[in-house]
Amino acid sequence: MLFTSRLSLRTHPWLADHAVGGVVLVPGTGLVELAVRAGDEVGCGVLDELVIEAPLVVPEQGGVRVQVAVGGPDANGLRTVAVYSARENTAGEIGTDAWTRHATGTLTGTAADTPAFDTTVWPPAGAEPVGLDTTAFYADLASHGYAYGPAFQGLRAVWRRGEEIFAEVALPDEQREEAARFGLHPALLDAALHTDAFAQPDDGHNVLPFAWNGLVLHAAGAAALRVRIAPRGTDMLSLVAADENGGLVLTVDSVTFRPVDVEQLDAAATADEGRDALFGVAWTELPAPAEAPATAPTWTRIATAADVTALKGEVPEAAVLELHGSGDGDGDAESLTRTAAALAVVQAWLADPEFEDTRLLVVTRGAVPAGGAATLTDAAGAAVWGLVRAAQAENPGRLVLLDLDPATDTPADDLLTAVLATALASGEPQLAARGTALSVPRLVRAPEAEPAVAFRPDGTVLVTGGTGSLGSLVARHLVERHGVRHLVLAGRRGPEAEGATELAAELAALGAESVSLVAADVSDRTAVARLLDTIPAEHPLTGVIHTAGVLDDGVISALTPERLAGVFAPKVSAVRHLDELTRTLDLTAFAVFSSASGLFGSAGQGNYAAANAYLDAVAHQRRAAGLPATSLAWGLWEQTSGMTAHLGTADQARMSRGGVLPIGPAEGMRLLDAALDTAEPLLVPIKLDLRALRADAAAGRAVQPLLRGLVRTGRQPVRATAADGTGGLTRRLAGLDPAEQEALLLDLVRGHVATVLGHAGAEQVGPETAFKDAGFDSLTSVELRNRLRETTGLKLAATVVFDYPNPLALARHLHAELGTTNDALSLVHEKIEDIESLIAGLLSDESKKADIVLRLQGLVAKCNGAVEETQGSAVAEQLESASADEVLDFINDELGIV
Repeated sequence: MLFTSRLSLRTHPWLADHAVGGVVLVPGTGLVELAVRAGDEVGCGVLDELVIEAPLVVPEQGGVRVQVAVGGPDANGLRTVAVYSARENTAGEIGTDAWTRHATGTLTGTAADTPAFDTTVWPPAGAEPVGLDTTAFYADLASHGYAYGPAFQGLRAVWRRGEEIFAEVALPDEQREEAARFGLHPALLDAALHTDAFAQPDDGHNVLPFAWNGLVLHAAGAAALRVRIAPRGTDMLSLVAADENGGLVLTVDSVTFRPVDVEQLDAAATADEGRDALFGVAWTELPAPAEAPATAPTWTRIATAADVTALKGEVPEAAVLELHGSGDGDGDAESLTRTAAALAVVQAWLADPEFEDTRLLVVTRGAVPAGGAATLTDAAGAAVWGLVRAAQAENPGRLVLLDLDPATDTPADDLLTAVLATALASGEPQLAARGTALSVPRLVRAPEAEPAVAFRPDGTVLVTGGTGSLGSLVARHLVERHGVRHLVLAGRRGPEAEGATELAAELAALGAESVSLVAADVSDRTAVARLLDTIPAEHPLTGVIHTAGVLDDGVISALTPERLAGVFAPKVSAVRHLDELTRTLDLTAFAVFSSASGLFGSAGQGNYAAANAYLDAVAHQRRAAGLPATSLAWGLWEQTSGMTAHLGTADQARMSRGGVLPIGPAEGMRLLDAALDTAEPLLVPIKLDLRALRADAAAGRAVQPLLRGLVRTGRQPVRATAADGTGGLTRRLAGLDPAEQEALLLDLVRGHVATVLGHAGAEQVGPETAFKDAGFDSLTSVELRNRLRETTGLKLAATVVFDYPNPLALARHLHAELGTTNDALSLVHEKIEDIESLIAGLLSDESKKADIVLRLQGLVAKCNGAVEETQGSAVAEQLESASADEVLDFINDELGIV
């Protein structure tokens, strides 16, 4: 390609006004505009031909990347042109090739003939005015499926002369200033084509531009047009447009229209939407380290909280917790026992500051599907993973999860010895060892699939939690979308649940033939068996959708075995009963509503994360056994009618700050369908703001490990990689007097408090307002602690908010801990950190490495006595004003190092 132009197209206020059947579109004319502008860049202003192959759909949120590629001239001077797009959310993903071609054509330098009428005479002689009520005109178009908002309602007047149609079109006042940014504003060009409504027969078909020939843009920036169209054959017309003074703007030899199916456009948009928010989890093998760790870390095995206490005073580099099963399988009781045992050890570990620099490895065997669904042999271990993931979110850097290969009989100690050093050196919080290779979980795009799940109309579908917000939403969808006619909606209160009777009546009105409202505790195996026995043989059970669940949020330190059990019952116990009691039935669907908290590790939801991780494991086990199963690890739902009952308010706010957008009810049901159409045991329907996450990564902020396949971790800013890890805080404090330092730290604390509490700004946080009076709880306290740890590099206790009960007291504590002073030594350390950052990327180059080592050795020699003591302050003064790049020159020029 000779020329490639790329840009990002996002939903603009005027662009959102153009819709067909509710689908936001860039019309075919918009593609022409891009092609003409690309042609101008290489001196080819005439679009000889352009064929629209597919509509370009712009999502309501986010945008698309558009690429116009222009080739070199052939023997006849023609150049190829093609227009591509990719969803903006696919940018920067590893292994993604998501470009879709929308149009192809040719460009030439040959100008078109002069139009066969005088554009300066207006209206043209002999043209008869056509009565036009613009409000009625656009209302009629809307009734035919063309929904145009104010920006696109540009038709002002129409005349007719035989088969010729003349019209005036103009941009609204709000858009006129934008006209100069375009060769021809897409909304204005699209409005010019509305004139075609007076030429095309009303045969009930919706049409859109399909092919363009001989298009020339003669002038740019018009805000209003005089338009003439004339038929050139069936579904084809020519177009000439001039500005308000008669100056030629655009000529088109022919535009061909083709019928378009609005429902297909809707389907294309929803399919894209489904792919954008539906993910899977892939276990990606880590590359082998270039060099093996010099020494193996010292480690010791622990099993109880008492073992943790016994380590005090002789802390190893790592401790290993490996909880073995009781031999009774991995049912619900075993899962609760092992998760509670892990909780006790993790609580003891995190509570003692002596272990701050030592990592606890929680080791399982066969608890994750690294290597395929069949490798997940320990569902109880999967629940432990869910718990520890939440603990990792609350306490970054303190815990590591490691799953050993279940396909080997090698003793665990031997396996650990083989991989422990590499696992710790990787910096990854979650790993699986398969053979000698280590792999890590990464979120990936869900595979595209053809419709697979067919709910049989004569069968019965059981929905647990069926009278709740999610359950009732699913029930309606099953009846409306899938034609399900027999439903059993199970819940603790059954027909006594609020709105249950009305729901049953609504489902009947939608077409359901039988709706049973059953009071049943699905955590009770006997109750589940009794429920299944009530389903009539003439309408056998063919589908199960398990939406039931409860919350009991609390940080890891506040959880108890009883709080685990309360959340496990409707999740872990229920899914195990449903699994075991339906294995002999001919089911076409077995779907469980899980949560992304089990994968990402949601702070304050350790029990909920553990229970949902168990659901994910059961789905893998069923798939491995050849049974239908899909676990949907849902992200954030919109706050509508209690539909976010499975997520706490604090969790919703935290997820939103972490780049997670809410899923609407209709979108959620489309995601459910897309997930059921795959053969994947685990799908993650989650709406990610990847654009914001990539911006965060580009700014040097940490990327969640699970997202590293979707968000590339770019080069970190120099200060973010400095040894103090404070992202430049020490530099900002250096040079300030103590009062100014305290004020800076107070602003810092107030800013983070405002973010955690959801305030608009730091000014809403009083310096001496007690945290407890401002609304802090244990979860928000942990989040504030983590934010301040990352910003300051200090090892702050989880109780810091309670120990220093208001922003001013906490800022003074940070000031004392940082020990920042305005002396030469601080400045020297700052500059040394700059040097470390600068040379980090050069040490892999041996030629550069040797030179750097020699220079640094020379500097050490100077520091060991060659520099007189009196030079120290002078050196510090020069370092204070030196940039990072000037420091190396300073070493050579000022200290004389060769």
